Amino acid sequence: MVPRIVLDTNVFVSALISASGLSRELLRSCLQGQCLPLMGNSLFAEYESVIHRKDVLSRCPLSPKEIQELLAVLMGVCQWVSIYYLWRPNLKDEGDNHLLELAIAGNAQAIITGNTKDFQRAELLFPDLLILTPEMFIRRLQDGNINNSSF
Repeated sequence: MVPRIVLDTNVFVSALISASGLSRELLRSCLQGQCLPLMGNSLFAEYESVIHRKDVLSRCPLSPKEIQELLAVLMGVCQWVSIYYLWRPNLKDEGDNHLLELAIAGNAQAIITGNTKDFQRAELLFPDLLILTPEMFIRRLQDGNINNSSF
């Protein structure tokens, strides 16, 4: 079974901007079925908002149309998750609460983010949910530690 993950928006944007980075490698892994990205209303809206920002577009080698196409392809491999209960873990960045709620509702093994420290001081903890950087997650994939027992 492939790991169920939540890709923070900063990881998706990093994958768009840097052709050779680990975020791009992680996105490629999702598209190749090595992991199952979870998607919900709030995260999708955030992706849609961020990919149209001038600072993102100016740094991205892809055209706006190509970015939209890539997002559509990613959505094709995502599992849509409806969130019926708001946990409100009171993260340092309240705007990240929806990531944790999506991960819990979708039974994810990990949230992949560039801001792991923002999740460390939550008032509500989920010890079985890993918060990993793209580098940490890719290392697990390369080591073959992708089953549920290793997460």
